[in-house]
Amino acid sequence: MSETRCGFVALIGAPNAGKSTLLNALVGTKVSIVSRKVQTTRNLVRGIAVSGSSQIIFVDTPGIFAPKRRLDRAMVTSAWGGAGDADVIALLVDARRGLDEEVETILAKLTALKAPKVLILNKIDTIESERLLVLAEQINAKLPFAETFMISALKGYGVAKVLERLGQLVKPGPWLYPEDQISDAPLRALAAEITREKIFERLHDELPYHAHVETELWKDQPDGSARVEQTIYVTRDAHKKIVIGEKGQMIKSIGASARKDIAEAAEQNIHLFLFVKVRENWVDDPERYREMGLEFPKD
Repeated sequence: MSETRCGFVALIGAPNAGKSTLLNALVGTKVSIVSRKVQTTRNLVRGIAVSGSSQIIFVDTPGIFAPKRRLDRAMVTSAWGGAGDADVIALLVDARRGLDEEVETILAKLTALKAPKVLILNKIDTIESERLLVLAEQINAKLPFAETFMISALKGYGVAKVLERLGQLVKPGPWLYPEDQISDAPLRALAAEITREKIFERLHDELPYHAHVETELWKDQPDGSARVEQTIYVTRDAHKKIVIGEKGQMIKSIGASARKDIAEAAEQNIHLFLFVKVRENWVDDPERYREMGLEFPKD
């Protein structure tokens, strides 16, 4: 048997670069939520993949951007913390947006990190190959990367090659997780994130990204199913009405879609009950940050 390898790979990049989509593609199933809304990923989400004799623990970090509010600062701090602790850092860049100000800022800070770095240009199916090659040269001129990959995470182009090469880059060592484990996130946390994804899928334009979901109860039933109760926290009464919808139709739709994905992740039937509460200042509540696995930033 060949020597085993194991290591952490941090996926970093600007918001909406496609990190969560790539993570799910690398792992082969949903472990991180995806939406059109920027800053959907808030905490460090770990997905575990196997390539040959290598086990790779991918860390999907929040998008790195110029923080304006307390929650923003916590997310950006979390992202850089994940990068700093990684064995390999993978910078994901939206090829359509190219070398913009956000990518420039990330490149400048990456120079201080010693871990091997790879560049992944995503959404390559959306631009001409000539522009793609120029973009790769421009970015590598600012910070030389050990490898440059060109992929479409959404369509799966080039993902297998990325997985194989990253498996070769992590260091020799024993695996940290069982072979069939795909994430280290507790099921309750993943369930909450799935529901938040469904909220943003339906209310992308109407609801601020401050909406937050917590799994308050997960109780296994004698028949093998589970009763799951979740609370959706919003900051205004108007947002509560939007989430509930006319005659409760919106929250029913959110619940039906979330229940299906949670049941698939849990591999058991789920009875999901959703409640909506207004908590105006939850973004200033340290307890909510602990629930999300974020450090509460002080003013």
